[in-house]
Amino acid sequence: MRYKLILTAIACVSTMMGMAQNNVIEEVAWVVGDEPIYKSEIEEQYMQMQYEKQSMDGNPYCVIPERIAINKLFLHQAKIDTVEVQDAMVMQQADSRINYFIANLGSKEKVEEYFRKPLPELKEQMMEVIRDQYSIQEVQRNLTSDIKATPSDVRKYFSSLPSDSIPFVPLQVEVQIITLNPVIPQQEIDDVKARLRDYTNRINSGESDFSTLAILYSEDGSSVYGGEIGFKGRGELVPEYASVAFNLNDTKKVSKIVETEFGFHIIQLIEKRGDRINTRHILLRPKVSEKDLTDALNRLDSIRNDIVADKFSFEIGAQYISQDKNTKNNNGMMVNQQMGGTRFEMAALPQEVAKVVDTLEVNEISKPFIMIDQSSNKEVVAIVKLKNRIAGHKANLSEDYQMIRSMYENSAKAQVIEDWIKKKQKETYVRIEEGWRNCEFQYDWLNNN
Repeated sequence: MRYKLILTAIACVSTMMGMAQNNVIEEVAWVVGDEPIYKSEIEEQYMQMQYEKQSMDGNPYCVIPERIAINKLFLHQAKIDTVEVQDAMVMQQADSRINYFIANLGSKEKVEEYFRKPLPELKEQMMEVIRDQYSIQEVQRNLTSDIKATPSDVRKYFSSLPSDSIPFVPLQVEVQIITLNPVIPQQEIDDVKARLRDYTNRINSGESDFSTLAILYSEDGSSVYGGEIGFKGRGELVPEYASVAFNLNDTKKVSKIVETEFGFHIIQLIEKRGDRINTRHILLRPKVSEKDLTDALNRLDSIRNDIVADKFSFEIGAQYISQDKNTKNNNGMMVNQQMGGTRFEMAALPQEVAKVVDTLEVNEISKPFIMIDQSSNKEVVAIVKLKNRIAGHKANLSEDYQMIRSMYENSAKAQVIEDWIKKKQKETYVRIEEGWRNCEFQYDWLNNN
């Protein structure tokens, strides 16, 4: 509970300055240092948490102001440390959150109505909140940067855990994969390009608006925003897209047709800010016919037969045949991007892969199947080999060292942070107003000052 609250205070994603009504006289709930915490600020966060359906342990009128107070301690330290946050990173996050609200509420106008202020003002306030979040995280990193787990530390930590605190590790698997992209007929590609040229002509002639066509026809998730993807740096875009987008200078013109791993695009410049750019685009993907998929399945079935007949190994097939760019140079081994390493719980695998793996024995190779490539969102055909299956078990050092090491480091960091908060609050003037004191706080705010 204590560690969870610390982490929540660090992230504080629900902090949304700007949803409250404009009060003539603000009611002060807390004072931390020389900074007040207003009742409206607490209400704003509570509204936001309700909107995002976030759960909370305890009375929100106790938990939320304590979170804000903890954040203020970190932000004061950030000023002392002269922590700097890149504006470009803050802007990107703010754009992403604005787009999230537009997608969920339906339009920019509905977002403005809900938050009771124009988007530019809302975005500025979001940027302030996001900048604070990054500052807090940087202070946290500075406080815990010296924590390095040695094998001895990990062993001592694990041996000190009560038996009922040792986590149960669900069944995990290690999987290798080979994928092939179906061959798309040239006529289908030509048809897609013809449609994009038609859109370009309609936009350039003034007959249609780019964002309207994007909403109607684009096959990218950004279509709900009129094709707008927000401010991006060159490294955040695939090279082919970035090369064309960063050479655009006229916001009224449409780019040439651009081919990427996702399909074919036309692009329109919205705004440039230093080394970042905001564009909108229309994406069309050539459709794969049943014949194309069948041909690819048959080819991959032949490759599987050759591997089973020991003409070459699965690893060689992955290296020289597979078109999965994330695994072909790793012997086809799938990597768990969220957890690190090569082990997956079944629920973390792509759905199509999990369904096949569930039927395999260790070292068995599946029959070819169709799946959606998660990076390009295209249909591909695949075979997988079950490299290893680790039964569900109580964590132990021999099989789960990395997980236990991570547990130790998280625990050590949480303790450092908690000790720092206790020390900092004793050094800081804190006043809690009448009506806000009847709480079970995590820290002893009432008796420290």
